Amino acid sequence: MIRLVEIDERNYFRVRQLKVGEDQQRFLDSPLGILARGYVYRAQRARVLAAEKDGEIVGLMLVKDMDEEPACYDLQQFMIDGRFQGRGYGAAALGLLLELLRQEKKYDDVEVCVHRENAAALALFTGAGFVDTGYVDPDAPDCLNLMLRL
Repeated sequence: MIRLVEIDERNYFRVRQLKVGEDQQRFLDSPLGILARGYVYRAQRARVLAAEKDGEIVGLMLVKDMDEEPACYDLQQFMIDGRFQGRGYGAAALGLLLELLRQEKKYDDVEVCVHRENAAALALFTGAGFVDTGYVDPDAPDCLNLMLRL
């Protein structure tokens, strides 16, 4: 069973060892970069969580608050280690994260920006119910802005 866990001194080094396949590396930050972003965005209540399966760290995600319009949760990074992809762990971890945000009830929506060529991520997020808003961020014109109503 997948569960979401905080990053601490017991799992930090295992989190740092996560990596995606070479074909996905250009779409994501490194685990250390994701942890650093969580620190940088701490004023926006950034949370970096690990996905764990039977004591093994299989993924990592970063979500933060976005108070400017549209005010929502901003899912900045979501990765499942290449060794664990294709087993449903990403869908399970995403489902747990969405349920956590639903229970929190701060915002009604979750936003994620996904590169147009990242087929695996697009399949994951659209499969979970995210839809393309049609918005094109001038800072990320190659990305689709996807939104999910909680």
